[in-house]
Amino acid sequence: MFTIGLVSDLHFGQETYHRGKLRKLTRDAPKLAKAFVESMNEKVKPNLIVNLGDDIEDEGRDADLARYRGCHQVLSRAAAECVHVAGNHDTVNLTHADLRSIWGDGPWQSSASRPDLCYSFERGGFHFAVLETHEKTDVDITLGTHQLQWFEADLRAATLPVVVLMHHSASEQDLRGNYWFEGREHVALVKERAEFRRIVRAAGNVRIVLNGHVHWNHFDVVDGVPYVTVQSLIENLDEDAPGRAAAAHAVVRLTERRTTIELEGAERARYQIDSTV
Repeated sequence: MFTIGLVSDLHFGQETYHRGKLRKLTRDAPKLAKAFVESMNEKVKPNLIVNLGDDIEDEGRDADLARYRGCHQVLSRAAAECVHVAGNHDTVNLTHADLRSIWGDGPWQSSASRPDLCYSFERGGFHFAVLETHEKTDVDITLGTHQLQWFEADLRAATLPVVVLMHHSASEQDLRGNYWFEGREHVALVKERAEFRRIVRAAGNVRIVLNGHVHWNHFDVVDGVPYVTVQSLIENLDEDAPGRAAAAHAVVRLTERRTTIELEGAERARYQIDSTV
């Protein structure tokens, strides 16, 4: 069994309001991130930890560097190897070189010569493909032709079952009732998601696709492949202040033929799917 701990949308930053209400409990981000790491170290003991991005609120270059470093100082206390995905807030004021420098040594260094922060690696009998989704403010979310070509070639070359990691969602989520994205699917879902799923379907070797960004837990199965959205760690489950944090994270357990997804925190869920991949 190979076990993955996941966390997303930690949003280290100053307290901000949206539509006049406190919906991101950013003030609690450091202690919630610390609690996540402690749970991983003491209870779950995963083989790998995945940070799905949006570690900060974008405020300005100096503030973002400080917040991003602070977030990764907490994550670095994890006993397991931790790999990272770039989120849209992370790259507003920070460059790819900034992110790689803070992440330190790891498989992402192989992406230094490419325009996208995509990379792949293998652990525990699985191939991991990490994609960088690009968000243009209130316009759309794209992967881009070059990255889709890289992704298709990477899947074609993979000899192990594939786990895909990305920040935005490539499923067809019904966003009705979502506080952040109802009526705004263009900034929640990848524009080329149909092409993405065509590539996944043609490759036939993808076990699971994991993402964050949408700030709720969501589970889809498309062509036999589960698409899982992990809720934001700091999402306020109440309408306004003082608030109640989701404290969300996920644990994915992979065996030869079975995938089990446990969504932890204040809103828990458990999914299990058997696979031919």
